[in-house]
Amino acid sequence: QLQLVESGGALVQPGGSLRLSCADSGFALNAYSVGWFRQAPGKEPEGVSCISSSGGTTNYGDSVKGRFTISRDNVKNTVYLQVSSLKPEDTGLYFCAADWPPYTAFCSIVYDKGRHFIRGQGTQVTVSS
Repeated sequence: QLQLVESGGALVQPGGSLRLSCADSGFALNAYSVGWFRQAPGKEPEGVSCISSSGGTTNYGDSVKGRFTISRDNVKNTVYLQVSSLKPEDTGLYFCAADWPPYTAFCSIVYDKGRHFIRGQGTQVTVSS
């Protein structure tokens, strides 16, 4: 079964840091652009960051620029999101999604169920003192 698996979420204090991981299972993640999104209960997903299949293009949401860094290891088929200087408003379920088609130089932080054809279950990040 094709799926993505996120890990690394935790309860952290404001100002803290985490590294989130998105790995594939039975899927060539290294061929696709990948986006990270976060979702609060009852709200639509918010785009956090994305990275193209080669890693040459990255984008960030305005609220996380300068604090979050996306990267990927295409040998390990894993995409990372380093989140730093965390704020309470960063709290949410963080999930990754692969973006169709493969091998593009672009990526999108606008979540689209049709375009983001595979996503994971998410990992919870809670920022609280």
